[in-house]
This record gives sequence, structure tokens and C-alpha cells, in this order.
Amino acid sequence: MVTTKKTTTEKKPAAKTVRKPKAVKEVVAEKVAEVQAEKPHTEKVVASTAIGQINLVDGRYAWAVGRRKTSVANVRLFKGKGKSTVNKKDILVYFGNKALVEQAFKPLQLAGLENQVYVYVNMNGGGINSQSQALAHGIATALAKHNIEFRKVLKQNGLLTRDSRMKERKKPGLKRARRGPQWAKR
Repeated sequence: MVTTKKTTTEKKPAAKTVRKPKAVKEVVAEKVAEVQAEKPHTEKVVASTAIGQINLVDGRYAWAVGRRKTSVANVRLFKGKGKSTVNKKDILVYFGNKALVEQAFKPLQLAGLENQVYVYVNMNGGGINSQSQALAHGIATALAKHNIEFRKVLKQNGLLTRDSRMKERKKPGLKRARRGPQWAKR
């Protein structure tokens, strides 16, 4: 009978490297640097090549509808210097927040028409943030309809796309859209 001899190889334990604990600030700074190197944050704002080219006769207006969630904004865009109003109130009084007004007037800023036009808006539905976004959509649509040169800039900044996210409808047999009734064993 032939017997084979088993050979065993001994594995040496790997040398442990001792790391010096880093301060929390250093670790956070490294992570932030990694994220910024991977995806630098760039905003899509592109300046318009056709600044101030709107041809509206006095008394005439560009009209469009802007929507977001359940908010609907009927926008009339007039040439000239006047007070922008929403539901017959001054726009700053209506929104009560300068950030919401800036959000609503972003299409005019990109087109370079901030001080050349004013808007008259009939608004209903939704909350004030949703209404501000609906107003921005309406202004952008009115500008794009009236002057095709603005369309490219507004499209690149996502102002012509209707944000279609809405609350889901309630389903039968459920409490809300997806929330089922509570179940108790006893």
C-alpha cells in the first residue's frame, strides 16, 4: 500500500498596519472633496443671446397657462413698467416671500426682461410654493410662444417642462392612496 504524505503550509499572519485616528473634520473634508471631484455641482443657467427682444404693442399681451400639482396660473405678460399682480394683489404681498417671487420670475431673468415686462395673473389651487412654480411655468410658456429665440434657454433650464407630479388618488378599500386599514389580531 502506498501512503501519501500530507503537507501543510503555514500561513503567517498579515502584518497589521496601525492607522492613526483622524479628526472628524478631516474625514468630513476628505469625503466632501471626493464627492466634489466625482460630480461638480453646476447649475444649468445659460444666458440668453436674444436679450430684451419682445415685440408687444401697448395694450397687447402674451398669454399662457402654467401648472404645477393642482395649481393653475393664467398669465398675461405685458410690455412696459407696471405692477405685477396675482389675484389683484401685489405679487410681494400675495406670496409674502421674496424667494418665491424670484422663483416665479426666473424665466424673465434668464430672458433678460426683468424690468421690461410685468405680469397679470389669475391663480387658483395648491399652496404658495406650487403656485410660484406654476407662475414660472406660465411665464416661460408665454415667452416661448411669443418669441422662439427664448425657447432654447428656457428649455435648457427646465422651465418649459410641466412638472406632472401630483397626489395619487385614493383607492377603494384603503384609507389613502396606498395606506391600508389597520389590522388588530384581537
